[in-house]
Amino acid sequence: MTQKTPEPKKRSNLRDVAKAAGVSVATVSRVLNEPTVVKKETLEKVQTAIAELKFVPSAAARAINSGRTRFVGALVPTLDNAIFARFLAALERKLSDHQLSLIVATTEASLEIEAEKAKSLLDIGAEGLIITGITHSPAFHELIERASLPTIVTSFFNPENPLPTIGYDNAAAAQLALQHLVELGHRDIAVVHGPVNDNDRTRARLTGLKVFPFDGKLSTFETEISHQGGADAAKHLGNLSSRPTAILCLSDVVALGVLLGLQAQNIIVPDQISMVGVDDLPTSSVTVPPLTSVHLPVSQMGERAADALANWITTHQAPKSEELFTQLVVRNSTKRC
Repeated sequence: MTQKTPEPKKRSNLRDVAKAAGVSVATVSRVLNEPTVVKKETLEKVQTAIAELKFVPSAAARAINSGRTRFVGALVPTLDNAIFARFLAALERKLSDHQLSLIVATTEASLEIEAEKAKSLLDIGAEGLIITGITHSPAFHELIERASLPTIVTSFFNPENPLPTIGYDNAAAAQLALQHLVELGHRDIAVVHGPVNDNDRTRARLTGLKVFPFDGKLSTFETEISHQGGADAAKHLGNLSSRPTAILCLSDVVALGVLLGLQAQNIIVPDQISMVGVDDLPTSSVTVPPLTSVHLPVSQMGERAADALANWITTHQAPKSEELFTQLVVRNSTKRC
């Protein structure tokens, strides 16, 4: 006789829990979504039923019942840069305090891709967005305006921006680095930076350097934001007939590549050339020599952005822009000229 294969056990649903607890489906939904408004005795009965039935709430079902998906999206240029990893870790940690989940999408620093990814996040129910910088495509602005989607700009502070900004003054951050070199007596400084196209943070930092009162020579070199990009810039600078006395990198990722590139040419930092970066990545404190850098408060930015977006979603009131302050961290990669 052929043994009949048992049917797979059916997954418990809200109705099963309600029946086991002797309450309505609406009460079970309140226990899952707003437990603080449920009487203690009822709460315990429902929680017991949930445990006995091994019930796992479906996100889709909860969204239908509550009208909320309880997730937000973050759009960042890349995950290769440690600064975004630190920011997203803080953002997700703080969002969880508000019972919100995070979905991250990368834009490859393309405004067109950003608009497409934003639409995809909106299509699956994102309740809000966290974005990088103030420069975005008309399609992106049209999308969030049409959807009345709470959206917060990070990595940039501009109180006049149509969307709330929570970040730092990029021009001032670059000026901190330049001021340090000037105070050390440097008058021939090379600035190594990433692409300016579609990157308003880099453009703002360069603008800050241009308006800084400096009577010396300031040369700029564009490269890709990578260790290889920094190494390529170092090779070029090392081959100059008259080398600068200091290099200011507008990204620590680039700075590490520059440092390694200089060492490959037996150019000693800081004895032969001083170096300063902007970001203060964790690796910057353990390079040889440790890198002087401008600290950007990206973890604090992630926490503040999470609180602001969660409150906006709950209260329907847009937050005010908030400036977070940078500071110079002096290490051993700079010395008096």
